[in-house]
Amino acid sequence: MIKELFTFNYIELSLVGITAGLFLIQLLYYLVTYARPLRAAKKAEREERVTTDREVEPVSVIVYAHGEPENLRKNLPVLLTQDYPDYEVVVVNDGSDADSEDILKLFSNEYKHLYYTYVPVDTHYLSHKKLALTMGIKAARHDILLFTEADCRPLSSKWIKTMAGTYNRETEIVLGFCAYRHTEGLLHKLIAYDNLTSGLQMLSSALARHPFTGNGRNLSYRKELFFAHKGYSKSLNLHAGADDLFINEAATRTNTQVQYKADSITEMEKIEDIGIWKEMKVSRAATQRYYKGTSLAFYRMENYSNLLFIAATAATFIIGLLGNWLISVLAGLLLLLRFTTKAVVMRKAALLLQQKTLTAWLPILEIIQPAYNIYVRIYRMFKGKRDFTSKI
Repeated sequence: MIKELFTFNYIELSLVGITAGLFLIQLLYYLVTYARPLRAAKKAEREERVTTDREVEPVSVIVYAHGEPENLRKNLPVLLTQDYPDYEVVVVNDGSDADSEDILKLFSNEYKHLYYTYVPVDTHYLSHKKLALTMGIKAARHDILLFTEADCRPLSSKWIKTMAGTYNRETEIVLGFCAYRHTEGLLHKLIAYDNLTSGLQMLSSALARHPFTGNGRNLSYRKELFFAHKGYSKSLNLHAGADDLFINEAATRTNTQVQYKADSITEMEKIEDIGIWKEMKVSRAATQRYYKGTSLAFYRMENYSNLLFIAATAATFIIGLLGNWLISVLAGLLLLLRFTTKAVVMRKAALLLQQKTLTAWLPILEIIQPAYNIYVRIYRMFKGKRDFTSKI
């Protein structure tokens, strides 16, 4: 009986081998790649070197808005009352609406370091956002630029101090994280999980000296760098790409730093409509095909291996029930160990980056999210192309 228990046929051995191989791949992604910011944070906490105060550099905060009077009303006060000695806030409104104009006038009367302008609605330009940001950058008085959007707010009054304090002599880019303020419902859990995953990919790659993307809701770079690369000239045929494509082009192993301290985090408002999120995802997919390097392909392999592992585990479990039950037990143990590892890493990462944890929803989200990413790329290939690109 015992001998038969440890006797496997060719199909059973093949399935066990495939499942175990995919298990190891998944484990390496979570323990090495996605946990990299956690290790970096622990290392920084252990070192805790005392540094003398240095002369702070002035900062220009550039806020992109698109007809969002309520977001400006809620979030501008946090930006205008930062604990930083020398900074300005430049709001560029994509379109001139009366409500936003009234709010900006009201705040500018009280806060003399607030400046604002707008892009006329009838301006003929493929990407109004790139035009708006270019206007804001040209209007900025300082070399260090710190970007966010009207639907975001810093979680700390020391946001500018923390982000700007990351710069050293070699630094030209600082990447920050923007958390998602999710609420009840599967959609918000999915958006939050997707946001956490993409944020960890961005931070981990930069920590490994392979920066490949950035998030315009919490991003900083030098004005000099922007003009050295001729702004957005290389991606004018795309609506999107003002953040990720520019960072992909300008970031190097030595000029990019990462900031993930609690005081550096911004938080975006919840997205009410899945159509808006889909638009954001398809827009980002339109720019990703122009990325240089292999980082994006590396993370897509994690998506594919995740789905394949789940499929292989299910097949192994079923075959085991029909034959040798020992491989069903093995498949179950591998699935449990992988899930536990991922759950621990993602929970700790969420806590580090000031985002609500999603452990209870993880079994569903880790199937839906990669599947939805594949759907977005297919949609982009066959239906969405003309909406995001144009020939110039």
